[in-house]
Amino acid sequence: MVEHPSVGTPLFYGVFFAAVFIMIAIDMMSLRKSGAHKVSVKEALAWSAVWVAVSCLFAGWLYFELAGNPVYGHAVAKQKVLEYFTGYILEKSLAVDNIFVFLMIFSYFKVQPQYQHRVLLYGVFGAIVLRMIMIFIGAVLVSKFEAVLYLFGAFLLYTGIKMIRSGGEDEHEDLSQNKMLNWIKGHIPVSHQFDGEKFFTVENGKRIATPMLLVLIMIEMSDVIFAVDSIPAIFAVTTDPFIVLTSNIFAILGLRAMYFLLADIADRFVFLKFGLAFVLSFIGIKMLIMYFNVHIPVGVSLAVVFGALGVSILISLMYNRRKMN
Repeated sequence: MVEHPSVGTPLFYGVFFAAVFIMIAIDMMSLRKSGAHKVSVKEALAWSAVWVAVSCLFAGWLYFELAGNPVYGHAVAKQKVLEYFTGYILEKSLAVDNIFVFLMIFSYFKVQPQYQHRVLLYGVFGAIVLRMIMIFIGAVLVSKFEAVLYLFGAFLLYTGIKMIRSGGEDEHEDLSQNKMLNWIKGHIPVSHQFDGEKFFTVENGKRIATPMLLVLIMIEMSDVIFAVDSIPAIFAVTTDPFIVLTSNIFAILGLRAMYFLLADIADRFVFLKFGLAFVLSFIGIKMLIMYFNVHIPVGVSLAVVFGALGVSILISLMYNRRKMN
């Protein structure tokens, strides 16, 4: 796979991590100031706009830094930013499926809306750490064994076809039968009741976990499962670990706000999973045909992703409107 060298210099990584830590700190202070409350659509929309703005500002900074550097220049800067936005859109679109799982988890554990904010915040923190580990492992494997890209492609194509054959139906398991959840319940003392938004409480003089800790664990597990799809998909766009990491993490940072923005209307996008399945299949094919030295430009990939998602959303809205009439 021929592409420009990695732009992951110590300066760029430093700026990226500084931006992430600052935004997380602001988010935590905002949560502490507002306390436990049900997040309104207006608040979720405002935070979504903030996360998108920060992601775009980072892309703008990256472009000007690369374009002004004689080692890279305008052409490399344009290519890297295009790769960044393609990876960002891919992760954002595939993350929509996380929302359905979050809804299922909150419904199963009967988590009150005012307590969902904090557990999702910590869930995002854990997701960032886990994805960083997975991305760097993936980057090492890809750099050492190019055949890994073809394995990624085959897996994504299989996943996409499987989603299409399922008819877009929800295949998420019944949590009461989840082996990991039942194992945790059998090995960790867990209270039968919530204690607000706390992960631990004290009963009979002993410190034990609350069901909220189980909620957090299930959210982290679900994110790892979805990362198995989304991270290989971004490697189809670029093998530059810096671009894979930054596009993925900036997209994940806005996941919590996106959940509160779409939670009440997620079930209206009935055909969105067909769009996601098509995107995964397309990305899988793109990775596989690289074996024959056939390379689909990043711009074309971005157009296909936007087109597939746009069409699936439009059809969903038309379907719902016709159904209401």
